[in-house]
Amino acid sequence: MFKTRIWIPAVALAASGLLGACATGPSNQQLGTVGGAVVGGAVGNAVGHGSAVGTVGGAAAGALIGNEVGRQSDQRNYYNQYPNNYYPNNGPRY
Repeated sequence: MFKTRIWIPAVALAASGLLGACATGPSNQQLGTVGGAVVGGAVGNAVGHGSAVGTVGGAAAGALIGNEVGRQSDQRNYYNQYPNNYYPNNGPRY
């Protein structure tokens, strides 16, 4: 009985991991947000001498900066992939 209670969640977790592998990878904006939060939290912790306010503030600032950098990277990749769609519908007509 005890072994069954362990194996059922383990199989469910493995199945969800396998199904999640079929999804597309994270965007640069998502990666930038997470990476910026980690780096910002580390810098905030070092600058704030280990205070929670410095760590959380640094993580928030890093997440905002990383989000913006990742979003710009996603836009640049999109425009490089589809160069004729630079002006969707409201751009100048040459």
